[in-house]
Amino acid sequence: MTTPRSPSDKNTTTLTVQDVEVPTFLYGTAWKEDRTEALVERALAAGFRGIDTANQRTHYHEAGVGAALEKSSREGASLGAGIASCDALFLQTKYTYTEGQDDRLPYDPGADYPTQVRQSFENSLEHLGVERLDSYLLHGPRTRIGFDEGDREVWRAMEELQRRGRVRLIGVSNVTAEQLTTLCGIAEVRPAFVQNRCLARRGWDRDVRDICRGEGIVYQGFSLLTANRAELASPQLRRIAGKHGRSGPQVVFRFALQIGMICLTGTTDPAHMREDLAVYEFELPEEDIETIVRISA
Repeated sequence: MTTPRSPSDKNTTTLTVQDVEVPTFLYGTAWKEDRTEALVERALAAGFRGIDTANQRTHYHEAGVGAALEKSSREGASLGAGIASCDALFLQTKYTYTEGQDDRLPYDPGADYPTQVRQSFENSLEHLGVERLDSYLLHGPRTRIGFDEGDREVWRAMEELQRRGRVRLIGVSNVTAEQLTTLCGIAEVRPAFVQNRCLARRGWDRDVRDICRGEGIVYQGFSLLTANRAELASPQLRRIAGKHGRSGPQVVFRFALQIGMICLTGTTDPAHMREDLAVYEFELPEEDIETIVRISA
C-alpha cells in the first residue's frame, strides 16, 4: 500500500510505498555521459537521496553513477551529508529493450527476454556496487500501442526478481493509459511506479495519473521543466512565482508534489539542485494549484 501524503504536509520529503521509504524528489542521470560521476556526487552533496538511472548506455552512464556512490560512501563524512552507504539511498534503474540500446548492450541480444532481464539486472548491480535494488522499471513497452507477449515475459521476470528479494519495488516507464490498464490487468505483482514525461498540455498526463490514483500506483514525473517551457514562461505561472517569491521551476515542482507526484530533476547546476530541494519550504494554495492544472487547457 502507498501511504497518502497530505498536500499541506509541506515538509514531507518521503512517502511509504509497499513498506519502502521513497524520496519524493529523485535526481535523474540521463544524458550526462562522462559528467555523470561528478554530477551525482554534487546531487548527493546538495541533499538528494534518490537516484534514477538506466542500464541503457545510449542515454545513461550507469557505471558512472556507481562510481559516484562508491566515492560518496567512502568519503561520506567529508560531504557532511551522512552518506555512510548505499543503504541510505533510494536507487532506481531500468531494463531497456534492444530497440532502445546501441551496440553497448548489457545482455545477450540473442537470449530470450527473461534471460535478458536477469543479465541486465545483474549488470546493474555490478555497475552500482549493490546487492539489491530499491526499484526496477521496464523502460517502456516494445511498441507505442499495446502491451505484447514480450512485455508480459519481461514483467514476469521482473516480478520474479521482486519475489526473490533482489529488488524491493517494480514499475514501468514511458507508458500510455491503455498500456497501463493492460498491465494492471495481467500483473501478479502490481507496479509500484509509473515514470512518464509529464506534459502540461495533456493535463499533466492526467489520463495516466488517474489510473495510477485508482490502482494505488505512485506517479513519477520527468521533463517537468523541459517539456513545459511555454507554461513556465506564461503570465499565470510568473504571477504565482512572484507572489511566493519563488522561481518558476520551484513552483512547477511544488505543484507536482502537491498533486501527488514524485519529481525528477536532471539539473547540472549545484545552485539549481539546492533550489529544487527548497520546494519543501513553501506550499501553494488551492487556487494556485487549480490555475496550474488549467494552464494549457
